[in-house]
Amino acid sequence: MKSIYIETTIPSFATARHSRDLIIAGHQAATMQFWEKERHKYTLYVSQYVIDECADGDQEAAQRRLDFIKGITLIPDSDSIEELSIIYQNLLDIPERAKLDCCHLAVCVEAKMDYLLTWNCKHLGIQTFAKIKEYNTSKNLWTPLFVTPDDFLEVEEIE
Repeated sequence: MKSIYIETTIPSFATARHSRDLIIAGHQAATMQFWEKERHKYTLYVSQYVIDECADGDQEAAQRRLDFIKGITLIPDSDSIEELSIIYQNLLDIPERAKLDCCHLAVCVEAKMDYLLTWNCKHLGIQTFAKIKEYNTSKNLWTPLFVTPDDFLEVEEIE
């Protein structure tokens, strides 16, 4: 069974109040479709970074996010994850405010996740993927695929 790392944007979109913004509402709907139809086909994982981010902010919203990820396998933290995240932050020129994106990526690389599931395509998108793939290949490191819930739903429609 393939593995999926659930990045924080997934529980955030799944548990947020319904948005009137069409793009956000579409992301929310796709996230819930993935959750209801597809997630059972994969082994799901989170990290302490996800838990910490989910716990941040409004208490009621935080509790909904934490409940959403409850029971998902936790990937243990390690020093090498922190070191790799710093390398990625420098390589990708990620601003300090978004450095946790590099932590999520480093967890996926270290744990050899098949997929990193996210809506954060600004820092974890296709251009980032190309740079990460090149770097990881040169260092003989694993590279997960960066995907959104839409990616899984499109495959389902084709099949």
